[in-house]
Amino acid sequence: MTQDDDIKTLDTQPDLGRRKFLGTTALVGLSGAGLSLGLSACNKESAPTEAAPGAKGEVAAHSPYEVAPGKLDTYYMFSSAGHAGDVRVFGLPSGREFKRIPVFNTDCMVGWGITNESKAIIGTNPDGSVKYDTGDTHHLHPSYTDGTYDGKYLFVNDKINCRLARVRLDTMECDRITQLPNIQGFHGTFPDKRDPVDSSINHTTRVFCGSEFSIPLPNLGKGLDDEAAYRSLFTCVDAESMEVRWQVLIDGNCELVATSYDGKLAATTQYNTEMATKYEEMMSLEWDTCLFFNVARIEEAVKAGKVRYYGDSKVPVVDGTKAANAEPKSALTCYVPIPKNPHGVNISPDGKYYACAGKLSPSASLIAHELVLKWFDGELKEPREAVVAEPEIGLGPLHTAFDNRGNAYTTLFLDSQMVKWSIEGAIKAYQGDKNAPVVLDRLDVHYQPGHGFTSMGETRECDGRFLVSDNKFSKDRFLPVGPLHPETSQLIDISGAKMTLVHDNPVASEPHDSIIIRRDIIKPLQIYNLDDFPNAVRDAKESGVFRDGRKVTVKLVSQAPAFSLREFRVKKGDEVTIILTNLDKVEDLTHGFAIQRHNINFIVNPQETKSVTFKVDRPGIYWCYCTHFCHALHMEMRSRMIVEA
Repeated sequence: MTQDDDIKTLDTQPDLGRRKFLGTTALVGLSGAGLSLGLSACNKESAPTEAAPGAKGEVAAHSPYEVAPGKLDTYYMFSSAGHAGDVRVFGLPSGREFKRIPVFNTDCMVGWGITNESKAIIGTNPDGSVKYDTGDTHHLHPSYTDGTYDGKYLFVNDKINCRLARVRLDTMECDRITQLPNIQGFHGTFPDKRDPVDSSINHTTRVFCGSEFSIPLPNLGKGLDDEAAYRSLFTCVDAESMEVRWQVLIDGNCELVATSYDGKLAATTQYNTEMATKYEEMMSLEWDTCLFFNVARIEEAVKAGKVRYYGDSKVPVVDGTKAANAEPKSALTCYVPIPKNPHGVNISPDGKYYACAGKLSPSASLIAHELVLKWFDGELKEPREAVVAEPEIGLGPLHTAFDNRGNAYTTLFLDSQMVKWSIEGAIKAYQGDKNAPVVLDRLDVHYQPGHGFTSMGETRECDGRFLVSDNKFSKDRFLPVGPLHPETSQLIDISGAKMTLVHDNPVASEPHDSIIIRRDIIKPLQIYNLDDFPNAVRDAKESGVFRDGRKVTVKLVSQAPAFSLREFRVKKGDEVTIILTNLDKVEDLTHGFAIQRHNINFIVNPQETKSVTFKVDRPGIYWCYCTHFCHALHMEMRSRMIVEA
C-alpha cells in the first residue's frame, strides 16, 4: 500500500454519524436516568456506523492545500509552546489546532496539576502543592526506530526549571518528567535515532540534553565570582526509565542538539565559547564551535569509572573539556570551529552532513559526519577539516531543514526570508567551483522567522512536500488583539523548484520548534483501558464514602447523565480524596468534575480514572457538577458535597 493509498483509506474510514451518534447517546443517558426506553448501553462493539464522508452537503476543497469538512489532514504537527509550558497539536495542511497537551503548566480543563495523578508526574512540595507550575518548552522531538519516527514518545525540554518531559503519543499526555541535576538553562534536546553500542537495538534508548547557562560546579554558594570557572554540562537521559545516565563537563555552553543516524555521535552548537556572563562579551570571538560527543567512548569511560560527581548528585560526570581531549584517538569530544554565535544544528536525511547556522555570520556551515569520525580515529589533523562547505546565504541564519532532493532550507531572521540552497552546490563552491549553483530560491516570510521545519524532515523518510516557517512577529497579518500579537505559522509548498507560500496561520504565543509527522505513524487511543488504573471504580455499586480517621475517600463513577453518588457527606477538617471513574464506553464521551469554592476541576475520559485530594475547611453545601458538555441532560449532572460542622 502506498502512502497516498493509506491516506485515502484514512479519509474514508467509517465513522459514527453525527445525528445518529448524538441521538443514541442522549437516549442511552435518559435510559440510565430511569426513563424506560428499551435501550441497552451503547458500547464500542455495538456503536452504530455511517457511510463514509461524501454525503449531500459536503463542501469540496478549493485547492490541494484545503481540507474539506469530513476529511482528515495528511500530517500531525507538534509544536512547543514556549513559556506557556505546553505542547500543541495541529493538522497539516489545514493548520487547524486540535489539542494542547499540558506538560509544565497547570491546566484546569483537563485537571493537569490538580489531580493526584498529574501532581505525581509534575512533582510536589511536602505540603502537596505543585513544585513548579511554570515551564518554557523550546524543543521537542519524537522517539525513533531505525532513523524514522515510531509514534511512541515525544520528548520536550523545560528551559526554566531544567526538566525533560516525555509525552505518550498514543494518549497524547505527559507521563514522565525528570529533573536534570547540576545545570541551568536546559535548551536543546534530541533523542538518539539508533542505539550506538548494541547493533541489535535500532530504536531510541537515550535523550541528549544541552545546558545553555554556565554555573559554578557544584552550585552551592561558593566560587560565585570566579566566572572563569563556570562550566556547562551535556546530559544523557534513559528514554524508557527517564533516569539521568551521565553528564559531560564541557568548555562553553550548549545551544541546540542533533544526533546521527548511525547512533555514533551527538552534537550541539555553542555560542559564547568566550564563557562570558555578559552579553556584549559573548560576541567578542569570531569563531565558536559545533561540539561532537562520541557516545560509545563516553559510555565506556563511565563504565570504567573515569568519572566525578558534583554536590549530592549521584550522576557520573566525564571530562569533555578541550584540555582533556586533545588526543583524537582517546577523545570523548571534538570541538569543530564554525563562525560566530551559531544557533541551530540539523543533520541531513541521508545522515551525511550537519548544518549549523551562525546568527552573527551570513553563512551556514556544513560538517561531514564521516570526517568527524575520521578525526576521532586520528586521520585528520584539525577538527576544522570536517567542514566541507560554508555558503553565504543571508542575514541572521538560525535553523536548517531539508527535503529529499539534496536541498537545505534555512531561516533568515534578519532578512525575514526562507532561503533554499543546494548541499552539493555548496560543497562544490567551497572546493573552488565558482559556477556551482548554491542559493536556489528565496521566499519572503512575515516576519522574523525562528524555526523552519519540513514534513518528516528529521528522518530518513523525509518527503520534501511541505515546509513551515514559524515567525516571531506578525504585525499586520491578522486582526489586532491588543499589544500581544499572535505569531505567524506559514505553510510553504516545497515540492517544486520554487517555494510557494500556501497560507498564514495565527498561533498563540510563543512557539519555538515543531515537527511534522505523517498521520499513519501516530496511533492514538480512542478509549482508555480500565485495567490501566489500579484505583478504578469498576461498578457503581462500589461507590461510597469510606472513612479512616480524618481521611475520607469518596468513590464514584460517571455515566451519562449522572454521577453514581447524588450526594456525599464529610466533616469540616477532613482530608478528602475523590476517586472518579468514567464508565462510559462511547468514544468522545468525556465528563468533568468540579466542586464549588474548592479549586477542584478536572475531566475523566471514557474508561479513565482520576483522583484529587484536598482539605475541607468550612461547613455547608457545595455543589459538584459536570464541567464537560456530555449529554442533553448535562446541566442536570450534579452531586452535592455536604460538609458537616
